[in-house]
Amino acid sequence: MMRAATALLFSLLLVAACGGREKTASTTPAQPSATASINLTPEQLGELGAQIQKNPDRAEELLKHHGFTPESFEIAIRKVTENRDSSRRYAAAYRRASA
Repeated sequence: MMRAATALLFSLLLVAACGGREKTASTTPAQPSATASINLTPEQLGELGAQIQKNPDRAEELLKHHGFTPESFEIAIRKVTENRDSSRRYAAAYRRASA
């Protein structure tokens, strides 16, 4: 169930954030700061994921505010799902923030 929820969130994120827009050179400078933000806790990532689900039209803005690109957010989520405890913490925060 956790993987299905994560896959759904990621799919929604990609559709909302990328929405058929072409990548430009302006997205390249954001990547170094995105690397630093990958250290968010599972709870913070869960809350961010819930915010994106609630406001898919603001996905790009929300990600950028936290220093993420869609790709770096995906990487952070995948790292969380590699650990059972982290995955549970992410899911609990996601559910709380989605309510």
